Amino acid sequence: MTEQAADAAIDTACRLLLLPTIRAEFPDITTAAAKDQITYRGFLAELLMAECDDRARRRSERRIKAAGFPREKSLRSFDFDANPNVDPATIHTLASCEWIKKSQPLCLIGDSGTGKSHMLIALGTEAAMKGYRVRYTLATKLVNELVEAADGKQLNKTIARYGRVDLLCIDELGYMELDRHGAELLFQVLTEREEKNSVAIASNESFGGWTKTFTDPRLCAAIVDRLTFNGTIIETGTDSYRLASTRARAEESAKAG
Repeated sequence: MTEQAADAAIDTACRLLLLPTIRAEFPDITTAAAKDQITYRGFLAELLMAECDDRARRRSERRIKAAGFPREKSLRSFDFDANPNVDPATIHTLASCEWIKKSQPLCLIGDSGTGKSHMLIALGTEAAMKGYRVRYTLATKLVNELVEAADGKQLNKTIARYGRVDLLCIDELGYMELDRHGAELLFQVLTEREEKNSVAIASNESFGGWTKTFTDPRLCAAIVDRLTFNGTIIETGTDSYRLASTRARAEESAKAG
């Protein structure tokens, strides 16, 4: 078989076997293998690892997309120096996702602009990259969806759908008051997830202020207990880390100038 015929056969086989990465990278890996005198076994390993790595990358991208994050945020882009309330060691420990493996909750509490949503999305992204199924939603959006599902007699189906994800990220809890019916439905979702999945929330209200969101004291206490039992609580503070970061960059520029 000539090299041209071999290349054509490899291309056809890769299409039939659904090996797009090997098909795309075969010429370059072949050239490098010949130059470095790699063994047949090593050459095969290079091809297969390239395919596996690319498939893992594409799976991560699909999980991140399925999570429904409103924007891209990463731990690398968070300015820890601008917000000393957030301990980098604690965040990097959370990035290992052991808390998700143990079905533990996470609460991020702080004023607007202190990095809660950034951290929630970044940790959710880390979880998706590590193979966990993640779903992001706003608290009000989730409650509205649950109310509509209840009205349409689809509540059990909707709750089951949220129960299938490994990590449910609920943002902006506390921005708006929830009526008793909505709060009860939210509690039902949290209860359904008990001991099976993790939930992470970001709230601009301290737990003491949650009585504004959940007007029933007993229901409020039950939700707080559900979200804090055996979990991690991070208080991101009151000062905007974005303003602090901008101010620090301006001071550095002034010194350099």
